[in-house]
Amino acid sequence: MQNWTRYTTTGDYGQQRPISSVEFGPGDVDGLDRKLLGDVNGQRILDLGCGSGHSAIALATQGAKVVAIDPDETQVQLTRAAAENAEVHVEVHHGDLADLAFLHADIFDTVIAVHSLAAVSDIGRVFRQTHRLLRTDRPLVVTLPHPAGLMVSKESPRTVAYDYHDERPLGEGEHLTYRHGIGHTFTQLTRANYRVDTLLEPRGTGIHPASAIFRARKIGN
Repeated sequence: MQNWTRYTTTGDYGQQRPISSVEFGPGDVDGLDRKLLGDVNGQRILDLGCGSGHSAIALATQGAKVVAIDPDETQVQLTRAAAENAEVHVEVHHGDLADLAFLHADIFDTVIAVHSLAAVSDIGRVFRQTHRLLRTDRPLVVTLPHPAGLMVSKESPRTVAYDYHDERPLGEGEHLTYRHGIGHTFTQLTRANYRVDTLLEPRGTGIHPASAIFRARKIGN
């Protein structure tokens, strides 16, 4: 299990992690990527907020055709270099996670966003964009820092420092984290015409769930 220290789209910790599987954040367990994604060989997958490329490269090594996007130019360069080093092809773009108009509709089998949407204020807009890109009944898998975990003081892991319902973001700059509640995220997925079929709350190293993992399938065209 990885002990991630932050939830934004930046950071180079991904380069030191094994690329045999996709990790969905703190509290991840062996085989979770297979449970959520199935066999990705030959699938076209969009990695939103690729960071330094760990998930994108893990998927590419399993035979997926991966498109990766990150708003941080440094992370884009790290992903390209890491893919070249791993001798796999990943199509990498620098851009806003909620501005996906340059991609064609109905071309992806799966979209993943591993903690990257914690840095996005309007996740509903992202869900509407990804809905256009996905084929019908195909999944969007989103991992967010669990809102219960974000209540806890970093200095004292057993001390509640923030109100669960306080929607003000934490941190600033590249460390900025928006607190997307379980109910809010579920509602935004439903409004974007998704059907949530899986919600996981894996435990991390503390007394609270580390992550909230949603798998939602596109409804309609």
